Amino acid sequence: MGLFEIIGGSILLAVGIAVVILCLLQDQKSQQNMTSALTGTNNESFYGKNAGETKEAAFKRLTKILAISFFIGTMVVGLGPTVYERFR
Repeated sequence: MGLFEIIGGSILLAVGIAVVILCLLQDQKSQQNMTSALTGTNNESFYGKNAGETKEAAFKRLTKILAISFFIGTMVVGLGPTVYERFR
């Protein structure tokens, strides 16, 4: 196993863990509505509706970016050495 695979694999591991953590940090809308129905709390104020909007949007955007980079990184690490050897 070459240096490229070791470095690429450790980067992929870190990105994969970050994607999992970001997915777990995101709020689930249906669960939030169910909790409100059971507890009787209502967050219909302006602040209640928009308080976490920027955080949620940032989590979603970062999750998409990391998932795409994970996919592309996997392709590069998997096919990189083969392509390099073929055109060398």
